[in-house]
Amino acid sequence: MIAKQKTWFITGISSGMGLEIARTVLEHGDNVIGTVRKYAEAAYQALDSAINLHVVVLDVTDEVAIKHGVEEAITRFGKIDVLLNNAGYGYLGAIEEATAAEVRRNFETNVFGVLNVTRAVLPYMRKERAGHIINISSMFSFGPKAGWGIYAATKYAVNGISEGLALELKPFNIKVTSVEPGLFLTHFQGNSTAEKAKVIIDDYERTEVGKKRAELFSDNIKRLGDVKKIGHVIVQLANAEDPPLHLPIGSDSVKAYRDNTLKYWEDVNEWEEISVTTDDPDYFID
Repeated sequence: MIAKQKTWFITGISSGMGLEIARTVLEHGDNVIGTVRKYAEAAYQALDSAINLHVVVLDVTDEVAIKHGVEEAITRFGKIDVLLNNAGYGYLGAIEEATAAEVRRNFETNVFGVLNVTRAVLPYMRKERAGHIINISSMFSFGPKAGWGIYAATKYAVNGISEGLALELKPFNIKVTSVEPGLFLTHFQGNSTAEKAKVIIDDYERTEVGKKRAELFSDNIKRLGDVKKIGHVIVQLANAEDPPLHLPIGSDSVKAYRDNTLKYWEDVNEWEEISVTTDDPDYFID
C-alpha cells in the first residue's frame, strides 16, 4: 500500500538534524514547510530547491511570525499532517554559573518555542481530526550530565508537554511523540546550536563541567549517531498507525533511558517503606 503524501511543518531546518530530516522527508515524496531564522535561500540550496519545499523565515519565539508562517503553509499545501518541533539549542554550564538571562533564553527557544508553534498549528489539526506532533527532546531528558542541567531541564519540560498533549489530543485523533535522540555527529557543533555559560567559576573547571566545556567543540566528544540516518526513523514514525509516546533514538539514548528508569526503581524500592508513611489511612487509591 502506497503511503498517502503528507505535509510536514518542520522548525529549524537550516542545519544539523533538522536539515537532514527535511532532506529525507522530501526524498520520501512528502511536502515540507521548513523554518529558518534567516537565510531562506541557503536552505533552498541545501535541499536542492525541491519543488515540494517551502521555506519560511521566522523565530520560534515570535508568535506573530509563527502565525503568519503557519498560514503560509496552509495556503501553499492546504493542510499540516506532521508538526516536527525541532528548533532549539544546547546550553553548557554549571547551574550555578548560568545567569537568569541565559536560562530564560534557553527556555524561550526550547520550551516556549515548542508551545508557540504547537498552539499555532493545532487549530488546523483539530479541524481535520488528524495529525501527528513530534517534539525533539534529548537523551538528557532521561538524566542530565554534569554541565547540561539547564538544557536537560528544557527537555524534561518538552517531555512533560508531550505527555500532557497526548492525553488532551487523543479525542481529536492527533498523535504525539517525544523523540529523544542520543549524541549525533552534528550535535552542538557550531555556535548556532550550542551556547557556553558566559560566567565561568574556577572551581567547576576542575570537575566534569570543565571537562565537558573543553570537549564541546573538539573532536574528543563521543557522538555515536549518524545524523543522516535519523530522518528514516522519523519518517517511519510519522507513518506508524500507533506511534509511541516516547522514542529514544540511538543506542546511547536507549541505555540512558534504561539506566535512569532502573535508578528510579532503586530509589523508590529503597525508600518506599518511609515514603508511604505520609498516607492518610482513611483515603484509598483505586
